[in-house]
Amino acid sequence: MQGSKDTPAEHSARIDTGTAFARVAQSYYPIIVALFTATLIISNVCATKGVAFFGDADVSLGPLQILPINTDGAFFLFPLAYVLGDVLSEVYGFYATRRAIMIGFGSLLLATLCFWIAVELPPADFYENQEAFETVVGVVPRLVVAGLAAYLVGQLLNSFVLVLIKKRTHERHLWARLLGSTVVGELADTLIFCSIAAGAIGISTWRDFVNYVIVGFLWKTIVELLVMPITYRVIAYLKKREPSYAEHLDRASV
Repeated sequence: MQGSKDTPAEHSARIDTGTAFARVAQSYYPIIVALFTATLIISNVCATKGVAFFGDADVSLGPLQILPINTDGAFFLFPLAYVLGDVLSEVYGFYATRRAIMIGFGSLLLATLCFWIAVELPPADFYENQEAFETVVGVVPRLVVAGLAAYLVGQLLNSFVLVLIKKRTHERHLWARLLGSTVVGELADTLIFCSIAAGAIGISTWRDFVNYVIVGFLWKTIVELLVMPITYRVIAYLKKREPSYAEHLDRASV
């Protein structure tokens, strides 16, 4: 019709008829995967710093050292990876979560390779921080193997257990899925990492090993419990706004 104006989309299509672009799917999945991967990479860098709470105290309960609490600089961040893993598993299923885990695994390998190359590059005469740089991002093969193995096994178990429980409980008892999967995944993660990396991180006695495993496992599980209300809200938000999930819920309620 003469005098009518194109909409922006029609105008773009009319001009760029010879240019092709892939359509971006409307889903929150890529955003969560990006956060999941970033959390893993950042936490691995933060973990190079040793942290001690109540360093002047000396409190023990049998073989377990209560105080001081020795951990690493990623203690506040690493549990978030498991929370995001729970969200992925609950909303998108095991296979989509496995894909995200493999993306994270590949990203960690890439980051490790890049850190190693950067450390090995000859420093400029004016650069005075080579030793500090090596301390923060330097590659310790044993720690790399420990971190990658613990991450892969722990995250896959976390997702598998959550989905397995969901097949039995369906939309009921979300708390049981979140807690049960965390206990299995975090326990496997902590045991594998500590068993492989014990010597590299200075653990030389059985008491220190038990302390590190128990403190790490309890901390991650407690964090999962504390943030569970937020996890509930995020999962509910995604279930309502992911069209395929919302349609499934509508059919199930009929």
